[in-house]
Amino acid sequence: METQSTDAGDIEVWTADEVAEAKAKGEIVLVDVRTPQEYMFEHIEGALLMPMSFFDAGSLPGQSDKRIVLYCGSSMRSGKMAEKVLASGAGKIAHLKGGFGGWKEAKKPYIGTEMSTGAPKRVDG
Repeated sequence: METQSTDAGDIEVWTADEVAEAKAKGEIVLVDVRTPQEYMFEHIEGALLMPMSFFDAGSLPGQSDKRIVLYCGSSMRSGKMAEKVLASGAGKIAHLKGGFGGWKEAKKPYIGTEMSTGAPKRVDG
């Protein structure tokens, strides 16, 4: 895990492998900050959706039991939202290095769209 220093504080930057391992162990809450359209087309299975345009740091769950890890397409939006979470008074926040693109590049499974029917389908990376 890397650390990114910002004016609001330090943000943890997790690799796709670190996120996948923590997700498998039930140690994190994964929050997608992309648009609803992006999420519907493809997303990490089990991720919650809180689009950047409606992002409310105060509505995130507490982190006493599970760490919150944000992600977007490339990690630009999730980095900005992580700063917003820290500015709201949270002590810790993390985001996925490389975003969803990095997740796919690492060949991790996700929920995609079956183009012939429009139905969701599991993609094994």
